Amino acid sequence: MRKARTIALTAGAGALSAAIVAAMATAAPAATTAAAKPATPAIHVKPGVKVLAQGKALSTPWTTALCEANLHIACWGPDQVRAAYNEAPLFKAGITGKGSTIVVVDSFGSPTIKNDLHVFDTQFGYPDPPSLKVITPAGPIPAWDPNNGDMTGWAGETTLDVEYAHTIAPGANIVLVETPDAETEGVTGFPNIVKSELAVLDHPERFGIKGKVTVISQSFGATEETFTSFKQLAPLRAAYIDAARKGVSVLASTGDDGAANAMLNGSDLYTTPVTGWPATDPLVTAVGGTQIKQNAAGKYSQVVWNDTFDVPLQQAFTGTDGPNPFSTGGGVSEFFRLPAYQAGVARTIASAVGKNNARALPRAVPDISMSGACDGAVTVYYSFPGGTTGWHLVCGTSESAPLFSGIVALAAQVAHHSLGLVNPRLYALLARHAPGLVDVTSGNNTVAFAQGNPAQNFTVHGYSARRGYDLASGVGTLNAALFVPELAGSSHW
Repeated sequence: MRKARTIALTAGAGALSAAIVAAMATAAPAATTAAAKPATPAIHVKPGVKVLAQGKALSTPWTTALCEANLHIACWGPDQVRAAYNEAPLFKAGITGKGSTIVVVDSFGSPTIKNDLHVFDTQFGYPDPPSLKVITPAGPIPAWDPNNGDMTGWAGETTLDVEYAHTIAPGANIVLVETPDAETEGVTGFPNIVKSELAVLDHPERFGIKGKVTVISQSFGATEETFTSFKQLAPLRAAYIDAARKGVSVLASTGDDGAANAMLNGSDLYTTPVTGWPATDPLVTAVGGTQIKQNAAGKYSQVVWNDTFDVPLQQAFTGTDGPNPFSTGGGVSEFFRLPAYQAGVARTIASAVGKNNARALPRAVPDISMSGACDGAVTVYYSFPGGTTGWHLVCGTSESAPLFSGIVALAAQVAHHSLGLVNPRLYALLARHAPGLVDVTSGNNTVAFAQGNPAQNFTVHGYSARRGYDLASGVGTLNAALFVPELAGSSHW
């Protein structure tokens, strides 16, 4: 399994019906399902945290001015992320996610996450969450090894997930579910994730969780081609089927390689468009990435995240002008058919993938998008052994999924109940041009890169933003003050 990229920049560079649930749970694979392939070995894939600039972490948070002066890119703090999504009116009305529970799932977790979140909160004047529980339903985490790049990489991922879910929904409870092994491309990591998620869904009381879970956030995925067949993938859907039946929302990042994605070896990329599961699962909300921009007047806007051809970013990360793929995932599934909730955008999907009609179409992703750009990274604090203690910058759709988990937690507070699969609601809001949805009409997820020996240049043509739904940004992004009550189905807070 490949988790969504989190790129660490350090300081050296200056209510769903039972019938619908049952139908989706037993959905046959799409007509384009890959032919059966020989069994593949459990080739390990290292975490995607990357160091942009070697050196000592900052003792105070990165600011936009520092990023522009030292790295020639934009970056944001949590207050700016809140402002970009217009959360202030919600907080003023007491909508903070109170009573909601966000579950974050990560391999290994971080041994210092409680301290790190407290430091983060203290720095920005945020309250600590009402509860932050760390649990290991699939078994104890191995002894922490600061020289193990998988552990330290996933600790960086964990930090981003927890700190930015909390940024959006500061009043929500957080449960960090740690699993005891590193994810691989769909082979060894997923079973323990399924086991852990089922445990939390079915027996929350065993872990001291009061009430049921509201939303599960997953910042990882495996390229669909990793699986030998739909039959291999199907048992791994158990937690999503259970969540849908219990009215729990499940989210997944769409990935950070644009229209491409990783092969089983974790380093080479497919040279034709592919997508990743679980984002493609009809029972999961696929969250893509945008790039936040701010004009001279301080107004925020967003475009599709694609840093592939961003020379300053590429220079800071690779020491070259690039291109290298740094972009939001998006495209169509080879395993799942178009779900009923996407029927209203079927013609758009058909056009995007070159179909003459809207029949027998595949599931398309993303469903919605939030901040994930590297040229527009966010600041986090961590102190786990093996990582440089201090303030770092991270990015990727690893950011967008926990951000949206916070939005779901806010909406659940407004609704006074968990929301379950939110996808039908998202597309219904799109159909009626709900004011809380903010259309993303600029950008694409086409990527280019060189690979092989000798190296060859490849371009994987993706999808462009357009008015309404598209395969680069989904239904777009959101204005939280308007969107949260819309998602909750409430006319007031």
